[in-house]
Amino acid sequence: MSDVHTNEVSDNPKAGGFSLPLFALPQAFQGIAEQNATRAREQFEKVKEASEEISVLLKEAYAVNAKGAADYAAKVIEISHSNASSAVAFISELAGARSLSEVIQLSADHSRKNFEATTAQNKELWEIAKKVATETSEPIKKSFAKALKTPS
Repeated sequence: MSDVHTNEVSDNPKAGGFSLPLFALPQAFQGIAEQNATRAREQFEKVKEASEEISVLLKEAYAVNAKGAADYAAKVIEISHSNASSAVAFISELAGARSLSEVIQLSADHSRKNFEATTAQNKELWEIAKKVATETSEPIKKSFAKALKTPS
């Protein structure tokens, strides 16, 4: 390589046939970096907003679920008390029975009443569980509906 060619390259701000000055190249990269940083900040803000919304949503769903679980537990306790009272009453009736046929009749009556009560109790527990599931999922459904309507 000759000295003349070296001087031409170092004296000429344009090199290699590109029409971009050598000192402008870092500014071009700086512009791209600034755009990327701006986009990253915007995306971070969107993620931050979304995580805050999810946090509020989960708190609401948890509160509804906790209340529902307490209602369900209270109903189970009520049912247990009712069943225990029924069993004690049945034992008292059996203790007063005078014949085998009376014991058989009391047992048949108690079994029928017990079956009917258990059926009704299971229906009540199912209704509570269904209500809790519906109420717990409602905030989540609303959030999804809102997210689908909101343009990105």
